[in-house]
Parts: sequence; structure tokens; C-alpha cells
Amino acid sequence: MGAPVVRVVRGNPTDKELAALVAVLAAVQAPAEPVAEVTVPRPRRPVRFVPATSWQGVR
Repeated sequence: MGAPVVRVVRGNPTDKELAALVAVLAAVQAPAEPVAEVTVPRPRRPVRFVPATSWQGVR
């Protein structure tokens, strides 16, 4: 076997702490899966708004 990839320099980590560290390092190293494009429907334009005072004319 080769040289260790992770070495504890200080402290006394538990097995759970080391397992969590190894899981995080493995997740960071793994290539990300491509995200499929999602098509979002375009919003429909509402019917043109005509205010109640339209009979007064535009100023």
C-alpha cells in the first residue's frame, strides 16, 4: 500500500469523525453529475388592460 492520503497531525479523532472527513473528501473529489435542462414555460401575456377611465382620453 502507498503513503496515507490523510494524516491526523493533532488531536484524537473518533472513528465517526474520521469517517465523516473521508466521506466529505470523497464527495468533493467525485465528478458532479450534469444537470438536465429544465424548460420553463413562458408566461402568457394578459389581455390588454383597459382602465375604467379610458373614456376620458389620454393626457
